[in-house]
Amino acid sequence: MRIIIISFFLIFFISSQNKAQNLLNELESIESNNIPLLPEKFLVTKKIFWGKKGLMRNFNRFKLTPENRQNELKLRKSMFKAHQILGFVTLGEMLVQGIIGSQLYKGNMDIKNAHETMGMMVNITYFTNAAIPLFSPPKMFNERKGLSNIKLHKILAIVHFSSMVATNILARKINTNYDLKPYHRAAAYTAFGSYAASMIVIKF
Repeated sequence: MRIIIISFFLIFFISSQNKAQNLLNELESIESNNIPLLPEKFLVTKKIFWGKKGLMRNFNRFKLTPENRQNELKLRKSMFKAHQILGFVTLGEMLVQGIIGSQLYKGNMDIKNAHETMGMMVNITYFTNAAIPLFSPPKMFNERKGLSNIKLHKILAIVHFSSMVATNILARKINTNYDLKPYHRAAAYTAFGSYAASMIVIKF
């Protein structure tokens, strides 16, 4: 357990240093006016708020100017710091939920309420955290071609998001159809494993 905790802190520290350097590079690019203010491609959810005609552009503070883009990138950095912290919180909650769930599967029904409460906590932190990269300001650069740690992180995000949805759906149906128990457990383990993997690959 100590090794796991120490590893988490080392991963978080390395990631923070890399993120800071990336932000510095983006800010320097804005100041030199060498690149456009927005990348060519970014998520639709981001375009709704941060595109050239996005909702946030209606506010003077977020008009599309070099100065405002610097502020957006600082906001983006803060949002992703919160994303990292919530990621570790969620992973810890998933681990605790797995321990409780394994005891519940062995027939210890006294902890059923604890399992449901922890499940609710996992859902709150997980889906809140999932919204951060979807609605944060876009970065300056387009992603490089080919497989990268960011693209692998996104692929794993699809896996753990789908698994989380499946876990919740099966959790509601398992009370009336106990045969779904192994599928519920498999979905939960897949969610935890892919979530942990997505955090590891983005750090290195």
